[in-house]
Amino acid sequence: MESKLLAKRIRIDVLKMIHKSGASHIGSAYSIVDILAVLYTNILTYDPSNPNFDERDRLVLSKGHAGAALYAALAEIGFFDISFLDSYETNGSCFSGHISHKGVPGVEFSTGSLGHGVSVAAGLALAGRLDHKKYKVFAIVGDGEINEGSF
Repeated sequence: MESKLLAKRIRIDVLKMIHKSGASHIGSAYSIVDILAVLYTNILTYDPSNPNFDERDRLVLSKGHAGAALYAALAEIGFFDISFLDSYETNGSCFSGHISHKGVPGVEFSTGSLGHGVSVAAGLALAGRLDHKKYKVFAIVGDGEINEGSF
């Protein structure tokens, strides 16, 4: 899929998710849509049928409030069925308002506590280097969290 089309589909999914759930953070989610679209169409190495394969690139969404965009991107590229997004922010759903890796294929790290994603990404990168792996690690951060956590 081309990045512009993926970005459009993510935006539509995010709008539906946030409207249906009555949740917030649409600005945070929309601010990273183009970044996610380019990463998932042109840069990252990944396999939706094998989300934990060892040589995958790692993406840490430190900007946890933007989780709806990552969930939508992962659904659009085939990590799970797009209909699962209908449960976003509902009681018992694995698709919480702050990004969670629990039960969500393709999410590397839960980032409800802001400001810790860069440290985790650095640790993942160091572990890869020590293990002589070739995967790349990316972290997406937000302006608000730069004043929190280990930043």
